[in-house]
This record gives sequence, structure tokens and C-alpha cells, in this order.
Amino acid sequence: MRKTILITGASSGLGKETAKLFQREGWNVIATMRKPESETELNLLENILVTRLDVLDLDSIKNAVNKGIEKFGRIDVLLNNAGYGAYGPLESFPREKIIRQFNTNVIGLLDVTKALLPHFRGNRSGTIINISSIGGKMAFPLGALYHGTKFAVEGISESLKYEVAEFGVKIKIIEPGAITTDFTGRSLDFSNNETLIEYQPLIGKIMSGMQSLFQNASPASVIANVVYQAATDGTTQLRYTAGDDAESMIANHKQNDDESFEAGIKDQFGI
Repeated sequence: MRKTILITGASSGLGKETAKLFQREGWNVIATMRKPESETELNLLENILVTRLDVLDLDSIKNAVNKGIEKFGRIDVLLNNAGYGAYGPLESFPREKIIRQFNTNVIGLLDVTKALLPHFRGNRSGTIINISSIGGKMAFPLGALYHGTKFAVEGISESLKYEVAEFGVKIKIIEPGAITTDFTGRSLDFSNNETLIEYQPLIGKIMSGMQSLFQNASPASVIANVVYQAATDGTTQLRYTAGDDAESMIANHKQNDDESFEAGIKDQFGI
């Protein structure tokens, strides 16, 4: 029997690359996105259901799950991929943007997971793969909101693993570094209130330093391969580092105490 994966945020970047990879490997794919009517590639492929799911809309989550089960019979893997990064000084973000960041990256992930858990519990099997980041293991300047959400994803995943193991469900975390997708475009919400003049020198240095980080970014296909490994390796491994830059930075973080790591960040960004 073909296995089935449901992917959130499949309209571009990592989500789309992962959908295409699983389809090539003979899986059924439920490729979900906020605007499926705009999709022109995935809906031409066999064994892919393109349907609407907005992680901020509970009805859309329920409908996508039901449509997927109706079409393919069951769902074996959930990939919580939808999300974006809010960057900038905390003072520059209005409260509604703070709430949106956490609603999308954390509450939305929880809502989609809850929608699948009864199905997985009934089948006594299933795998939930959450896209975290090296930003869930360490923090860079101007990323208080984004890193807060990814640290939350790490904690949620680690704790949930104990809860669901009793009925055969596995939890996996993918920790990519920089990805050569449109993260600097539609997946980035950069906020800078220029009247907050005290922050402007720091912002200039951080933005310059971030450009050098993305010079070592991995193609989305590399990260998608790690997702596929997590879905198919049959292990209970929790964390998967994805990308050469992620491997290097996480190893460096493990080797240093907080003071040494902080000094390295300050040196990298010239702050």
C-alpha cells in the first residue's frame, strides 16, 4: 500500500520540494496551502491532492484532514512545515504581529497536530515531523519572536514524544540551517521602526552579517531529503540536523558555554 503524507505550507520552498520528493518516491501527498487555486505544478502530478489549509483557520484544518482521508484512506505522516520568521527589534512589533507569529508557528502547529492525533491513535501508528530550525537551538540578534516560536516547537516535540509513544506514534524534529528559498521574501516579516534610532546601528550590522550566513545556505531539496529520511528510517530518533551550515553551527554551540557562544555571535556580527 502507498503511504500518505500531509504537508502544511506546500505552496513553495521546502514544503513544495518535500511534496515532489515524496510523490517521486511513490507516496500519496496531501499538499496543503492557503491558496490552492494559485498552484500550477503540484496539481498536475499523480497521487497528489492539493487542498486548502490555513493553520489559523480551524475549519480549514479539519476539512483538509477529512479530504485527505477520504481520498487516500489514511494518513501516515504529518509534516508541520507552515511558518514564517518575524525579525526586528521587539519594540518595533505591534502586538497583533507578535500574536500572529506565535499563532502561525506554534498554535497552528498544535492545532494541526491535534487534528491528526485521533486518526493516528486509532491506527496505532503515525509519524509527526515538525520543522524547527537551528534557531530552535540557539538565538541570533533581532529574532526574539522567531526564536521564541522555534524554541517552543522543540519543547512541544520533545514532551509530546512521551505522550504518543504509547500508541505507536513517533515525533521527529528537523533542524535546518539557512535554506535557499524565498525565506527572505514572503516567508520573512521584518519590522523596523526607524524612529527608534538607538536600534539602527545594530540593525545595520545584523543585516549585513545575515547576508554572509545565507551564502552557505542549502537547497530546499537537501532539507527535503532529511525529511524523507526521518519519515522512513523506522527509528525513534527525535532530532535531525539538516544542512552543512546547521551541522557546523550546532556542533559549535555544543562545544561552547553560553559566554563563549555569545562572544562568537558578537564577533560574527561586529556588535
